[in-house]
Amino acid sequence: MDTGTHVVMGIALGGLATLDPAVHNDPTLFNAVFVGTMIGSQAPDFDTILKLRNNAVYIRHHRGITHSIPAVIIWGILLAGIIHLFAPGVNFLHLWLWTFAAVIIHVFVDIFNAYGTQAYRPFTNRWVAHGFINTFDPYIFILHIAGIVAWMLGANPGYTWLIIYGVIALYYIKRYIDKREIIKKIHDHLSDVEQIATSPTIKQNFWRVAITTKDRFYVGKAEHGHIQIVDEFEKLPLPDTEIIHLAKKDKNASAFLSFSPVYRWEVNDYDDFTEVRFIDLRYRSKGHYPFVAVVQIDDNMRIMSSYTGWIFSEQKLQTKLLFGDNPI
Repeated sequence: MDTGTHVVMGIALGGLATLDPAVHNDPTLFNAVFVGTMIGSQAPDFDTILKLRNNAVYIRHHRGITHSIPAVIIWGILLAGIIHLFAPGVNFLHLWLWTFAAVIIHVFVDIFNAYGTQAYRPFTNRWVAHGFINTFDPYIFILHIAGIVAWMLGANPGYTWLIIYGVIALYYIKRYIDKREIIKKIHDHLSDVEQIATSPTIKQNFWRVAITTKDRFYVGKAEHGHIQIVDEFEKLPLPDTEIIHLAKKDKNASAFLSFSPVYRWEVNDYDDFTEVRFIDLRYRSKGHYPFVAVVQIDDNMRIMSSYTGWIFSEQKLQTKLLFGDNPI
């Protein structure tokens, strides 16, 4: 989820913690738990600092090891331990449990986005992206704001958040059913479907879909239950050539390929160089595919420049390639 939603979830979990008698009866423990849930709800995204390096490092590692099973365990113990240093008299077990819960919930809600996480590491590096909740879902966010306002006006925080999270749980089920219906319709109309990547948008009834079949890629949209194919590409294996092998070794292309589950490729020859371009098909917007990796290789088989990231105009992409992959 986005940072704002994780923040309000941290507040919500602090209020939910008042249902715990130990927290409810100890104001100092409540304050410690509230700090723990606030920080814990953000902790796995501390890897955002990798943006200061470059896009390749960020794409390869964001929502990776910091969202893994060992990291989730370590975050809970580490944060609770630090907070306990400043409040040594509070019950450490309850402080840890609620801080740990905040970290778990952060990672848990992230797996339902199209971006996903590597939440099952170290058992597998596979990206888990169920793709039926948008990274920023206005309904989830508004429900949290309503809960915060109700709490400020004097409503019982524990029961308020218990009701709100019950509603959100039903909303998740509803969105899952929406996705299942979209997938069923796609299977009804296309044969040999191998993979379907769904990307919900901020609009409740509008989804992006990227479909992989045995021979083709289809890019479409689902609006009010109707599927429309807007682009179609032949599915071609990557050539077994020196150019491709060199491009795949580039840090930007390698990061892109480690992350993107459905993409097409292009090789374009120019006067002084060859350009290899990888294009993610999941994020089509206004006729454009913004998530790409591009590698330019000169006639002496040396990489001239490369870039990976979200780019919304060819002019800006060429500027990035010209001046290098500066930190974002």
